[in-house]
Amino acid sequence: MKNFKGKVVQFLRDEEGLELAEYAVAGSLIVLAVVTAFTGLGTAIAGAITKITGHIT
Repeated sequence: MKNFKGKVVQFLRDEEGLELAEYAVAGSLIVLAVVTAFTGLGTAIAGAITKITGHIT
């Protein structure tokens, strides 16, 4: 665990590559993709449950 923490700290202190604003944009895009995927998945599951309940009743 200490090794992982050390690598994360080293990565965050590295000044090369993406800047903080770019990390924020990348993080936002990832969150947007996850929310979109789970919204679609939730809709599909709700439809399947409705279909199953219709067959039971």
